[in-house]
Amino acid sequence: MEMLKDIIERLNNSDESTTIEVKRGSAIDRSIMETICAFSNEPDLGGGTLVLGIERKELLLFPQYEVVGVKDMDKLQLDLASQCASLFNIPVRPEIEIETSNNLNVLKVFIPELHISQKPLYFKNEGLPRGAYRRIGSSDQRCSDDDMILFYNQTETFDSAIVQGSSLDDIDENAISLYRQLRKNVNTYAEELQYNDKELLQALGCAVKTQSGDWKLTYAGLLVFGSRAAHRRLIPMMRVDYIRVPGNEWVADPENRFTTIDMRGPLLELVSRAYSAVSDDLPKGFLLPEGELHAESVGLPGRVLREALVNAFMHRSYRVNEPIQLIRYGNRIELRNPGFSLKPADQLGEPGSQSRNQFIAAIFHETNLAETKGSGIRTMRRLMERAGMAPPTFESDHGANKFTLRLLLHHFLSEEDLDWLNQFNSLNLNDNQKRALIFTREAGAVDNPTYRQLNGCDVFRSSGELRQLKELDLLEMKGKGRYTYLIAGSLMNQGLDIKTSLSGPPPAHSGPPPALSGPPSALSGPPQASSEVTFDALLEEIPENLRNRIISLGKRISNPDVLKNIIIELCKFRPHSLEELSILLQRKDKYLLEEFIIPLRQEGLLKFTLPEMPNHPNQAYTAV
Repeated sequence: MEMLKDIIERLNNSDESTTIEVKRGSAIDRSIMETICAFSNEPDLGGGTLVLGIERKELLLFPQYEVVGVKDMDKLQLDLASQCASLFNIPVRPEIEIETSNNLNVLKVFIPELHISQKPLYFKNEGLPRGAYRRIGSSDQRCSDDDMILFYNQTETFDSAIVQGSSLDDIDENAISLYRQLRKNVNTYAEELQYNDKELLQALGCAVKTQSGDWKLTYAGLLVFGSRAAHRRLIPMMRVDYIRVPGNEWVADPENRFTTIDMRGPLLELVSRAYSAVSDDLPKGFLLPEGELHAESVGLPGRVLREALVNAFMHRSYRVNEPIQLIRYGNRIELRNPGFSLKPADQLGEPGSQSRNQFIAAIFHETNLAETKGSGIRTMRRLMERAGMAPPTFESDHGANKFTLRLLLHHFLSEEDLDWLNQFNSLNLNDNQKRALIFTREAGAVDNPTYRQLNGCDVFRSSGELRQLKELDLLEMKGKGRYTYLIAGSLMNQGLDIKTSLSGPPPAHSGPPPALSGPPSALSGPPQASSEVTFDALLEEIPENLRNRIISLGKRISNPDVLKNIIIELCKFRPHSLEELSILLQRKDKYLLEEFIIPLRQEGLLKFTLPEMPNHPNQAYTAV
């Protein structure tokens, strides 16, 4: 097992990670057991180390992990071993070591990964899938139905399930014709081209003959070949919402919110419709190099946009009744997809693909709309780099069951960007740090995973370079621990003022699309809380009965459900940030986050107001 000094050094360089978790260790509580469950389950992790008796000192100028020690070592070991043996469906045997530093005892616990035949480990009193946990990044996440596919290696996926109430009359003949045309372009002599429509649908896993002799569509058949009327009747939320937002922030101007186009229909057609809607709306330009006869197009490469759309249709979770959201800001495109990535975030772009919709993926592959070798993201990165644009960034949120892709639309480190960066020349920033400043200027914030994606570097290098930007007052750190993100600091804000005075506000969009609707509630984030927010001001705006319940709260409560219900009621009244909840309830934000907010999100009772970026400076929570 790793030495304590090496663990602390690693924590201070890169914070908690996939394989290491630290706790204060005053007692063996639920969060500790969730970490043990997650370490045991996570595939190919090899297990993880849990350290009790270390705490992150947040009040230091540069927060550091320090040994604080644990008391009653014998009781802790006994409680840990007892709960590991009794709480789960099978006993877990942790490897426990005690190490002393400055006369303080630290408990190091290694949890080995279980054999595939023993997974998933889960809490007996909760069952599957909610009682099982996975280690996602530096957090422990409840499992979903999609995770069960990973554990049990199930051959049956959701897209093979029969859609009750469907029939062959729900098929769009134009979609069948389009498939035949696309398949013929790939292989003129493909055997399935000789089948009639019914045989073709059956061969593709899109239609099934039931025992009663009736033909029913599977979800793959309805999604890929179903008519728009059938989609509206049977799967009304399976659509694409193309949302155009003025400016660079969500609902920055309440009088000029956004316009949206709702698109639904067979997936083979929807790829082209969504691509055309976005492509026609993007700024276009042409460059004629000296001595050349043919102009080159500049701007977002069309293949990148198409690849992003195809990946969204192919890999989204169709168990979730939500549309795909394609959001066009003034400076970027964000694609928000229901369903976290089955592939670990740090392996995105590497060879190999994991699909939750095997029949849909096969159809897309056979028609050359997509590849299934896991090279799509690598291709997008290469094409964006070749076009002189920022690489795409990705966020896979297992807890919220979301996947977000972000594409900046302007040329990265363009002449304008370089002019803006010149004011920081004396600071000797490297190219990675310059990219992070440009990204923060455009997106409002940056975190460690995004920094690594932008620059293709490891966690140790990204942590050190971000720390240097913080020390230079170019970036300011917000959040704590695994929820840390950085926004523009005082020195960078001076540069932003210079840029604004020179360039003015971002240009307005061209004419609005035909449909107009209100914003999805999950995205309407509240203004960011500040240090000027007071207990009295927050208390005054909430309903009287809720106000009285908060006032009657003491410093200690015997029943945690009391505080849990108040948090839900507050977030039902309006979205609240962690800072606001901490002020109102007069509890430390770390305590609220770990003991209430995260569990409530995992139970589906709270959700982010800005799910596309969990570490966003304006992040808040709203009741489901």
